[in-house]
Amino acid sequence: MLLILSEPGDATVRMVLPKLKARGAEVVWWDPARYPAAAHLTARFKAGGPHLTLVTGGESVDLSRTTAVWYRRPGRPTAAPDVTAGDLRTRVEELSEWFLEGFWDLLDARWLPGRHPVLRRAHNKLVHLALAERLGFAVPPTVITNDPAELAPAYERAGGRLIAKPVEYVPFEIDGARHTVYTTVVQRRDLAGRARLAHEPTILQPYVGKAVELRVTVVGRQVFAAEIASQDSARTRDDWRHYDFDRARHSVHHLPDDVARRCVDLVAALGVTFGAIDLILTPDGEYVFLEINPNGQWAWIEDLTGLPIGDAIADWLVAGETDL
Repeated sequence: MLLILSEPGDATVRMVLPKLKARGAEVVWWDPARYPAAAHLTARFKAGGPHLTLVTGGESVDLSRTTAVWYRRPGRPTAAPDVTAGDLRTRVEELSEWFLEGFWDLLDARWLPGRHPVLRRAHNKLVHLALAERLGFAVPPTVITNDPAELAPAYERAGGRLIAKPVEYVPFEIDGARHTVYTTVVQRRDLAGRARLAHEPTILQPYVGKAVELRVTVVGRQVFAAEIASQDSARTRDDWRHYDFDRARHSVHHLPDDVARRCVDLVAALGVTFGAIDLILTPDGEYVFLEINPNGQWAWIEDLTGLPIGDAIADWLVAGETDL
């Protein structure tokens, strides 16, 4: 039995679900945000190992039968509506998170991309930058700091071509409007406001010239590379996440064997089974590593390029061998 942990409106799961059913898989799709308000979980310890049960929607599911877990976009535990006191709601939800962490650890199953504690480490840019460099990737000289005194020297070392980006893309709200900080080119005038750097850690890197940008998706040991013509649009020139599908065309890219192997090695070294890796191909033909998202989006890549990423995920989930 396959267990998919994700929110009910996840369009990416809906892409893969027919592929799993076509392969004859028994699938349970459940969102942990329904726990404990609208679902019951029980762990029974007895001879022969723990027995794990989920009761949801009036049905009981034996989760001990789970062979693979797809940890996609699970919600956080939610207290029942009649738990109204703020501190009590916080207590219920914190206890539920502690329980879930142990509950999932008891599942004797394969995980895509990995268990939550492993994903937290793999998602940390400090961790994967250091690991990528050790594996032989070209990595821009990087400073990660909240020390304002570091900004001007980094700007000078980069010859006035410096970018700044957050250590994690965490949305926030100002006056009710949702915002996200993307990669920003540092201008000389920004040095006067360098004191603001003290408020949060920031990644500083020299601007890397781009022929194209690459999104490389690794599923197990399979590699799917797409190139994004980000330089064809003013909107995506500094960060393709501003998206311009009309001008910044997407197409299949054929990676050199050594770069593809490093991508697989990086995912494996992080202890995960999936990764969405961002690279730059410079005008001189060098592949430069930027970052990896161990649970990154890929559906739009398949839609625009035809790369069979969803099939690879379905195959991995239903396979019995751990080396796929």
